[in-house]
Amino acid sequence: MVSERGLDVLRVIVQDYVASREPVGSKSIVDRHSFGVSAATIRNDMALLEEEELIAAPHTSSGRIPTDKGYRVFVNQLADLRPLSAAQRTAIEKFLGASADLDEVLGRTVRLLSQLTHQVALVQYPSLTRSRIRHVELVRLTATRMMTVLITDTGRVEQRLIDVAPGIDEEFLDRLRTRLNSSLGGLALAEAAERLATLANKFPPEQASAVKHIATSLIEQVLANRQDKLVMAGAANLVRTEEDFTGSIYPVLEAIEEQVTLLRLFGEMEPDQNGFSVSIGSENAPFGLGETSVLTTGYTASGGELSRLGVIGPTRMDYSNNIAAVRAVARYLSRLLGEE
Repeated sequence: MVSERGLDVLRVIVQDYVASREPVGSKSIVDRHSFGVSAATIRNDMALLEEEELIAAPHTSSGRIPTDKGYRVFVNQLADLRPLSAAQRTAIEKFLGASADLDEVLGRTVRLLSQLTHQVALVQYPSLTRSRIRHVELVRLTATRMMTVLITDTGRVEQRLIDVAPGIDEEFLDRLRTRLNSSLGGLALAEAAERLATLANKFPPEQASAVKHIATSLIEQVLANRQDKLVMAGAANLVRTEEDFTGSIYPVLEAIEEQVTLLRLFGEMEPDQNGFSVSIGSENAPFGLGETSVLTTGYTASGGELSRLGVIGPTRMDYSNNIAAVRAVARYLSRLLGEE
């Protein structure tokens, strides 16, 4: 059983090791922190922490570093989340508030989060299991070229260029646009795909081929919107911390490129009572990320669906700052998307 002072010793070992990347000894703890006890007493506390496998010695006669289990206890006991500075909060509002659409919002979100945390930042597109069609637009570009635009109630905009047969006039496009919006507006994506598949049957034979071609493009856009996907930024931050990984960092870089793997990891992380999830070190081994920590929380889009955003980095990370940053960005993102 670890005493309260033992937990405090673990806390400063984690904080000092994160700050310096150097093993922490009893003398440095006494010199740098006000425990009011001797180095010998701190050594006894550290011996108990080592017995509990919360810290370990990387070398003979060295100081100690946290283990994955030690980081887990530290995170579970974490109470002193440092609030973001006024400058950081202003930066979040200004940087994200300038976004024009969902794609840009999420792109800016991961760039900002990677800058705030110095980790790899990830954001999941809004889950679309209950998303619905808001609007369909058909835009003629040339006599044989047009753009189909699909907009969902979560704010996602999917555009696609298609070739069409010459001779399609504006009157036909107006009627088709009206039919599409009256038929698809408010439908869930799966229902929209089914209705699009039979749309050509409702037009005269001489127009059915063109309608089917346009409907096929829209079906592909609907199906693309049903797929979960992630936006990522800050992989260079991982490379800068290469010393925190044993062997080569490339397997970690390859693992974070696998979106299916990351989405599965996100799905298996259990949120705490505040909706926050932290997965540390060996807990991520089945996903090829056994030397990393993953911090995630949820955000909501205008459709009310919950999706995840967070950061991935080495286990030696500033958990307090990173958790505060992820929470702050998630809250602002939810507020921003909820206003759309």
